[in-house]
Amino acid sequence: MAQEAVANGTGNDLGEDGEVGAWPKVRELSGKRLAPFIILPALLLGAGAGAYFMGVLGHSPGQEPVKAKAEDSGHAVSPAGLTYELPAMLVELNGGGTSNFLRISVALEVEGEAALERLHTVMPRVLENFQVYLSALDIEDLSGPAGLDRLRDELLLRVNAAIRPAKVRDVKFMEMLVE
Repeated sequence: MAQEAVANGTGNDLGEDGEVGAWPKVRELSGKRLAPFIILPALLLGAGAGAYFMGVLGHSPGQEPVKAKAEDSGHAVSPAGLTYELPAMLVELNGGGTSNFLRISVALEVEGEAALERLHTVMPRVLENFQVYLSALDIEDLSGPAGLDRLRDELLLRVNAAIRPAKVRDVKFMEMLVE
């Protein structure tokens, strides 16, 4: 009967002693066979962690990426142009009966060294234009993404009018706080 089950494919394979239903002998894994599966991944993991913290695979967690600087002007260089950070401004907003203050700092992206030199010469005029415009704003003018886009466009118009014929490409908000 056991031979019929094997012939029909319904029985188990024959074991060592030729009986149907006996399990085949399982080979035991020795220490030599386990070593590549335990030691090798541990070594690779340790080497990868060491390379990461030494800075080979990127910057280490305690280290900030280095920003490129223009050697002679001391201003940050972006792929699009030179960036000039204006000093932080504090203005009182036009709020009717309440007094709200706006603290803002912006960075201007200029097209080149000539525009940067022109910006240095007219900086007092640029700051005055910004402060006059900002003090005329209501708190509602600054709300939402559309308000920030309008503010960016207006500041860009004012700075480009002040430094003409040079040109500022973009106004970037570094800090903006309404109190």
